[in-house]
Amino acid sequence: MQAERILGGDLRALARAATAVENRTKEAEALLAELFPHTGRATIIGVTGPPGAGKSTLVDQLARALRAEGKRVGIIAVDPSSPFSGGAILGDRIRMQHHYADEGVFIRSMATRGQMGGLARGTLEMAMLLDAAGREAILIETVGVGQDEVEIARLADVTVVVLVPGMGDDVQAIKAGIMEIADVFAINKSDQPGADRLEQEVRANLLLASDHAKLDTPIVRTVAQEGKGVVELLGAVRLIKDKKIRNMAGLWGPRLCEMLRDRLLERMPADVIRAGAEAVGERRRDPFAVVEEWLRDWYPKPS
Repeated sequence: MQAERILGGDLRALARAATAVENRTKEAEALLAELFPHTGRATIIGVTGPPGAGKSTLVDQLARALRAEGKRVGIIAVDPSSPFSGGAILGDRIRMQHHYADEGVFIRSMATRGQMGGLARGTLEMAMLLDAAGREAILIETVGVGQDEVEIARLADVTVVVLVPGMGDDVQAIKAGIMEIADVFAINKSDQPGADRLEQEVRANLLLASDHAKLDTPIVRTVAQEGKGVVELLGAVRLIKDKKIRNMAGLWGPRLCEMLRDRLLERMPADVIRAGAEAVGERRRDPFAVVEEWLRDWYPKPS
Protein backbone atom coordinates (compact mmCIF):
# COMPACT_ATOMS: atom_id res chain seq x y z
CA MET A 1 0.00 0.00 0.00
CA GLN A 2 2.80 2.45 0.90
CA ALA A 3 4.58 1.66 -2.35
CA GLU A 4 1.41 2.45 -4.30
CA ARG A 5 1.08 5.80 -2.55
CA ILE A 6 4.70 6.68 -3.31
CA LEU A 7 4.29 5.71 -6.95
CA GLY A 8 1.13 7.79 -7.02
CA GLY A 9 3.00 10.91 -5.92
CA ASP A 10 1.96 11.06 -2.25
CA LEU A 11 4.56 13.38 -0.68
CA ARG A 12 3.71 12.41 2.89
CA ALA A 13 4.24 8.73 2.11
CA LEU A 14 7.53 9.65 0.43
CA ALA A 15 8.67 11.66 3.46
CA ARG A 16 7.82 8.80 5.84
CA ALA A 17 9.66 6.33 3.62
CA ALA A 18 12.68 8.64 3.47
CA THR A 19 12.85 8.67 7.27
CA ALA A 20 12.67 4.87 7.35
CA VAL A 21 15.42 4.64 4.74
CA GLU A 22 17.69 6.98 6.68
CA ASN A 23 17.08 4.93 9.84
CA ARG A 24 17.83 1.78 7.80
CA THR A 25 14.84 -0.22 9.02
CA LYS A 26 13.91 -3.67 7.71
CA GLU A 27 10.60 -2.26 6.49
CA ALA A 28 12.50 0.28 4.39
CA GLU A 29 14.56 -2.45 2.74
CA ALA A 30 11.41 -4.42 1.88
CA LEU A 31 9.79 -1.27 0.50
CA LEU A 32 12.82 -0.49 -1.68
CA ALA A 33 12.84 -4.04 -3.01
CA GLU A 34 9.19 -3.59 -4.00
CA LEU A 35 9.91 -0.23 -5.62
CA PHE A 36 13.11 -1.25 -7.41
CA PRO A 37 11.42 -2.27 -10.72
CA HIS A 38 10.28 1.36 -10.98
CA THR A 39 13.82 2.78 -10.72
CA GLY A 40 16.36 3.48 -13.44
CA ARG A 41 14.72 6.54 -14.96
CA ALA A 42 16.42 9.27 -12.94
CA THR A 43 19.77 10.89 -13.63
CA ILE A 44 21.79 10.90 -10.41
CA ILE A 45 24.16 13.88 -10.34
CA GLY A 46 26.79 14.06 -7.62
CA VAL A 47 28.15 17.50 -6.74
CA THR A 48 31.36 17.59 -4.71
CA GLY A 49 34.36 19.82 -4.12
CA PRO A 50 36.18 21.78 -1.43
CA PRO A 51 34.37 23.97 1.12
CA GLY A 52 33.48 27.42 -0.14
CA ALA A 53 33.29 26.38 -3.79
CA GLY A 54 29.58 27.24 -3.98
CA LYS A 55 28.20 23.70 -4.20
CA SER A 56 24.89 24.54 -2.52
CA THR A 57 24.27 27.55 -4.75
CA LEU A 58 25.11 25.50 -7.82
CA VAL A 59 22.75 22.69 -6.75
CA ASP A 60 20.05 25.29 -6.17
CA GLN A 61 20.54 26.72 -9.67
CA LEU A 62 20.64 23.26 -11.27
CA ALA A 63 17.30 22.50 -9.58
CA ARG A 64 15.86 25.75 -10.94
CA ALA A 65 17.03 24.96 -14.47
CA LEU A 66 15.59 21.45 -14.29
CA ARG A 67 12.28 22.74 -12.99
CA ALA A 68 12.16 25.25 -15.86
CA GLU A 69 12.26 22.19 -18.15
CA GLY A 70 9.36 20.65 -16.22
CA LYS A 71 11.53 17.97 -14.58
CA ARG A 72 10.77 16.74 -11.07
CA VAL A 73 13.83 16.99 -8.86
CA GLY A 74 15.13 15.29 -5.72
CA ILE A 75 17.91 16.88 -3.67
CA ILE A 76 19.92 14.91 -1.12
CA ALA A 77 22.02 17.33 0.91
CA VAL A 78 24.57 15.48 3.02
CA ASP A 79 25.28 17.65 6.04
CA PRO A 80 27.73 17.35 8.93
CA SER A 81 26.34 15.66 12.02
CA SER A 82 25.43 17.72 15.06
CA PRO A 83 27.81 16.83 17.91
CA PHE A 84 24.81 16.97 20.27
CA SER A 85 21.93 15.21 18.50
CA GLY A 86 23.76 13.26 15.81
CA GLY A 87 21.31 14.68 13.28
CA ALA A 88 22.07 16.81 10.26
CA ILE A 89 23.09 20.44 10.63
CA LEU A 90 20.57 21.77 8.13
CA GLY A 91 22.64 24.40 6.37
CA ASP A 92 21.64 23.37 2.85
CA ARG A 93 17.92 23.17 3.58
CA ILE A 94 18.02 26.71 4.96
CA ARG A 95 19.78 27.95 1.83
CA MET A 96 17.22 26.26 -0.45
CA GLN A 97 14.06 27.38 1.35
CA HIS A 98 12.47 28.99 -1.71
CA HIS A 99 11.97 25.49 -3.22
CA TYR A 100 9.59 24.49 -0.44
CA ALA A 101 6.55 25.94 -2.16
CA ASP A 102 7.32 23.71 -5.15
CA GLU A 103 6.07 20.12 -4.89
CA GLY A 104 8.28 19.31 -7.86
CA VAL A 105 11.36 19.57 -5.63
CA PHE A 106 11.85 17.14 -2.75
CA ILE A 107 14.76 18.02 -0.44
CA ARG A 108 16.20 15.66 2.14
CA SER A 109 19.13 16.39 4.45
CA MET A 110 21.09 13.42 5.72
CA ALA A 111 23.66 13.43 8.51
CA THR A 112 27.03 11.80 7.91
CA ARG A 113 27.00 10.35 11.48
CA GLY A 114 30.73 9.77 11.29
CA GLN A 115 30.64 8.18 7.84
CA MET A 116 33.73 9.00 5.80
CA GLY A 117 33.81 9.88 2.12
CA GLY A 118 31.48 12.89 2.20
CA LEU A 119 28.26 10.83 2.12
CA ALA A 120 25.80 9.50 4.69
CA ARG A 121 25.18 5.78 4.98
CA GLY A 122 22.00 5.02 3.08
CA THR A 123 22.49 7.72 0.43
CA LEU A 124 22.24 5.16 -2.36
CA GLU A 125 18.99 3.79 -0.94
CA MET A 126 17.61 7.33 -0.63
CA ALA A 127 18.43 7.97 -4.28
CA MET A 128 16.66 4.74 -5.25
CA LEU A 129 13.57 5.85 -3.31
CA LEU A 130 13.46 9.23 -5.05
CA ASP A 131 14.03 7.56 -8.40
CA ALA A 132 11.06 5.25 -7.86
CA ALA A 133 8.98 8.22 -6.71
CA GLY A 134 9.31 9.74 -10.17
CA ARG A 135 12.09 12.27 -9.61
CA GLU A 136 13.72 12.58 -13.02
CA ALA A 137 16.88 14.18 -11.66
CA ILE A 138 18.48 13.57 -8.28
CA LEU A 139 21.12 16.02 -7.07
CA ILE A 140 23.42 14.80 -4.30
CA GLU A 141 25.62 17.37 -2.60
CA THR A 142 28.46 15.97 -0.51
CA VAL A 143 29.29 17.39 2.88
CA GLY A 144 32.26 19.46 1.74
CA VAL A 145 34.79 18.56 4.40
CA GLY A 146 37.90 18.26 2.26
CA GLN A 147 39.59 15.90 -0.16
CA ASP A 148 38.22 12.51 0.93
CA GLU A 149 34.86 12.73 -0.80
CA VAL A 150 35.44 10.10 -3.47
CA GLU A 151 32.54 7.80 -2.50
CA ILE A 152 30.15 9.92 -4.57
CA ALA A 153 31.69 8.52 -7.78
CA ARG A 154 30.39 5.05 -6.88
CA LEU A 155 26.86 6.29 -6.41
CA ALA A 156 26.27 9.02 -8.99
CA ASP A 157 25.68 8.52 -12.69
CA VAL A 158 27.69 11.69 -13.26
CA THR A 159 30.05 13.36 -10.78
CA VAL A 160 30.55 17.12 -10.96
CA VAL A 161 33.62 18.44 -9.14
CA VAL A 162 33.20 22.12 -8.29
CA LEU A 163 36.34 24.25 -8.04
CA VAL A 164 36.76 27.95 -7.46
CA PRO A 165 39.69 30.28 -8.17
CA GLY A 166 41.51 32.15 -5.45
CA MET A 167 41.51 29.48 -2.74
CA GLY A 168 45.25 29.35 -2.22
CA ASP A 169 47.04 26.52 -4.03
CA ASP A 170 44.39 25.58 -6.58
CA VAL A 171 46.17 22.39 -7.63
CA GLN A 172 46.00 21.07 -4.05
CA ALA A 173 42.22 21.27 -4.19
CA ILE A 174 42.08 18.80 -7.06
CA LYS A 175 44.50 16.19 -5.74
CA ALA A 176 44.00 13.19 -3.44
CA GLY A 177 41.43 11.40 -5.58
CA ILE A 178 39.16 14.31 -6.48
CA MET A 179 40.84 14.63 -9.88
CA GLU A 180 40.13 11.03 -10.80
CA ILE A 181 36.43 10.99 -9.90
CA ALA A 182 35.35 14.01 -11.94
CA ASP A 183 33.15 13.38 -14.96
CA VAL A 184 32.72 17.14 -15.32
CA PHE A 185 34.62 20.04 -13.77
CA ALA A 186 32.67 23.18 -12.89
CA ILE A 187 34.85 26.23 -12.33
CA ASN A 188 32.47 28.26 -10.24
CA LYS A 189 32.80 31.98 -9.48
CA SER A 190 34.57 32.13 -12.82
CA ASP A 191 34.13 35.89 -12.98
CA GLN A 192 36.80 36.20 -10.30
CA PRO A 193 40.53 36.63 -10.97
CA GLY A 194 42.40 33.35 -11.37
CA ALA A 195 39.76 31.44 -13.35
CA ASP A 196 42.02 31.18 -16.42
CA ARG A 197 44.92 29.92 -14.31
CA LEU A 198 42.72 27.35 -12.58
CA GLU A 199 41.41 26.00 -15.88
CA GLN A 200 44.97 25.69 -17.19
CA GLU A 201 45.98 23.76 -14.05
CA VAL A 202 43.02 21.40 -14.41
CA ARG A 203 43.88 20.72 -18.05
CA ALA A 204 47.55 20.18 -17.16
CA ASN A 205 46.56 17.65 -14.49
CA LEU A 206 44.29 15.86 -16.93
CA LEU A 207 47.29 15.38 -19.23
CA LEU A 208 49.05 13.55 -16.37
CA ALA A 209 46.11 11.23 -15.64
CA SER A 210 46.77 7.52 -16.11
CA ASP A 211 43.29 7.12 -17.62
CA HIS A 212 43.58 8.68 -21.08
CA ALA A 213 39.79 8.94 -21.31
CA LYS A 214 40.06 11.70 -18.69
CA LEU A 215 41.63 13.97 -21.32
CA ASP A 216 38.12 14.62 -22.64
CA THR A 217 36.66 15.57 -19.24
CA PRO A 218 34.50 18.68 -19.84
CA ILE A 219 35.38 21.89 -18.01
CA VAL A 220 32.45 24.29 -17.65
CA ARG A 221 32.69 27.81 -16.24
CA THR A 222 29.83 28.91 -14.02
CA VAL A 223 28.79 31.84 -11.87
CA ALA A 224 26.17 30.05 -9.79
CA GLN A 225 25.10 33.16 -7.91
CA GLU A 226 23.88 34.61 -11.22
CA GLY A 227 22.84 31.35 -12.87
CA LYS A 228 25.51 31.68 -15.57
CA GLY A 229 26.81 28.50 -17.17
CA VAL A 230 24.21 26.29 -15.46
CA VAL A 231 22.45 25.28 -18.69
CA GLU A 232 25.83 24.46 -20.24
CA LEU A 233 26.74 22.39 -17.18
CA LEU A 234 23.50 20.40 -17.51
CA GLY A 235 24.31 19.80 -21.17
CA ALA A 236 27.74 18.40 -20.28
CA VAL A 237 26.18 16.18 -17.59
CA ARG A 238 23.69 14.73 -20.07
CA LEU A 239 26.39 13.95 -22.63
CA ILE A 240 28.33 12.02 -19.98
CA LYS A 241 25.20 10.18 -18.82
CA ASP A 242 24.42 9.11 -22.39
CA LYS A 243 27.88 7.55 -22.65
CA LYS A 244 27.71 5.81 -19.29
CA ILE A 245 24.20 4.41 -19.70
CA ARG A 246 25.57 1.88 -22.18
CA ASN A 247 27.45 0.17 -19.36
CA MET A 248 24.99 -0.49 -16.56
CA ALA A 249 27.20 -3.20 -15.06
CA GLY A 250 29.94 -0.61 -14.74
CA LEU A 251 27.56 1.63 -12.79
CA TRP A 252 26.12 -1.06 -10.52
CA GLY A 253 29.29 -3.02 -9.72
CA PRO A 254 30.68 -0.39 -7.30
CA ARG A 255 27.21 0.28 -5.88
CA LEU A 256 26.65 -3.37 -5.01
CA CYS A 257 30.10 -3.55 -3.39
CA GLU A 258 29.21 -0.52 -1.28
CA MET A 259 25.88 -2.06 -0.22
CA LEU A 260 27.64 -5.33 0.66
CA ARG A 261 30.23 -3.53 2.77
CA ASP A 262 27.55 -1.60 4.67
CA ARG A 263 25.53 -4.70 5.41
CA LEU A 264 28.53 -6.73 6.53
CA LEU A 265 29.53 -3.99 8.95
CA GLU A 266 25.98 -3.69 10.27
CA ARG A 267 26.02 -7.36 11.26
CA MET A 268 29.10 -6.91 13.44
CA PRO A 269 28.16 -6.24 17.08
CA ALA A 270 29.72 -3.02 18.37
CA ASP A 271 31.16 -4.79 21.43
CA VAL A 272 32.99 -7.32 19.23
CA ILE A 273 34.60 -4.50 17.23
CA ARG A 274 35.46 -2.66 20.45
CA ALA A 275 37.05 -5.76 22.00
CA GLY A 276 39.11 -6.35 18.86
CA ALA A 277 40.22 -2.73 18.82
CA GLU A 278 41.32 -2.90 22.45
CA ALA A 279 43.27 -6.11 21.86
CA VAL A 280 45.08 -4.59 18.88
CA GLY A 281 45.62 -1.24 20.60
CA GLU A 282 47.23 -2.97 23.59
CA ARG A 283 49.35 -5.09 21.21
CA ARG A 284 47.89 -8.31 22.62
CA ARG A 285 46.83 -9.34 19.10
CA ASP A 286 47.72 -8.30 15.59
CA PRO A 287 45.03 -6.75 13.35
CA PHE A 288 45.29 -9.48 10.71
CA ALA A 289 44.41 -12.23 13.19
CA VAL A 290 41.46 -10.21 14.49
CA VAL A 291 40.04 -9.64 11.02
CA GLU A 292 40.53 -13.29 10.07
CA GLU A 293 38.67 -14.31 13.25
CA TRP A 294 35.78 -12.00 12.37
CA LEU A 295 35.60 -13.45 8.88
CA ARG A 296 35.58 -16.98 10.28
CA ASP A 297 33.01 -16.31 13.02
CA TRP A 298 30.66 -13.83 11.34
CA TYR A 299 31.04 -14.41 7.61
CA PRO A 300 31.82 -18.13 7.25
CA LYS A 301 32.42 -19.55 3.79
CA PRO A 302 29.52 -21.62 2.46
CA SER A 303 30.10 -25.35 2.74
